[in-house]
Amino acid sequence: MAALAPQTVLDVRHWTDRLFSFKTTRDASFRFENGQFVMIGLAVNGKPLLRAYSMASANHEESLEFFSIKVPNGPLTSQLSKISKGDEILVGAKPTGTLVQASLLPGKRLYLVATGTGVAPFTSVIKDPEIYERFDVVVLIHGCRFIEELSFGREVVESLKDDEYLSEIIGDRLIYYPTVTREDYLHRGRVTELLDTGIVARDTGLPALDAAEDRVMICGGPAVLADMCGLLDARGFEEGALSKPGTYVIEKAFVER
Repeated sequence: MAALAPQTVLDVRHWTDRLFSFKTTRDASFRFENGQFVMIGLAVNGKPLLRAYSMASANHEESLEFFSIKVPNGPLTSQLSKISKGDEILVGAKPTGTLVQASLLPGKRLYLVATGTGVAPFTSVIKDPEIYERFDVVVLIHGCRFIEELSFGREVVESLKDDEYLSEIIGDRLIYYPTVTREDYLHRGRVTELLDTGIVARDTGLPALDAAEDRVMICGGPAVLADMCGLLDARGFEEGALSKPGTYVIEKAFVER
């Protein structure tokens, strides 16, 4: 476990019977870019049981935060969901990932498209002052099945309004667009359909998706990634990476399991 550092759990919140978040201590030497993920887990029978988790906290915060689904029979999450304050988890030393600013070309508007726990890297990104220097508008689109599943992301967005430093930087340039598929709500429908049909543009007053001016980050399940890539490719967007920045990026490592 040489590349893993033990961290102490500082707080645990259960948002629904399927979703929870937790904060841990953070080594002063641990550095990451907002939007990245790292391997975390527990020691089981003397061996590390790990999976990839995006940092939901920003890189300027003193603690680390993670947002997770509960899988009853999941090798890791079935045990991780039982942690409490004072427990110890393992955190890898090498954060990585494509959901970083360097993977995108300059643009006017940044769309952060997430489903489920895929909102985690974007709760890190929206706290980054640099993102508001690069883009005029940041749009966080979060799709879930039920309203209660939006709670974590919504609370992070609301907290920024009271942040003495970030609230002045962000102003009205962060647009939060939550949507659900199985209940009546202000916005209802799959994120891909709402973007494809222009409903998001209509509701936000923004122009239709345009590869010349818009940049997109996507994090969610395989079906959402495939549909969003198809939607963007058809509109002339090109997938980017650190080696070759583009007009949209996806994170394949962050899968709910």
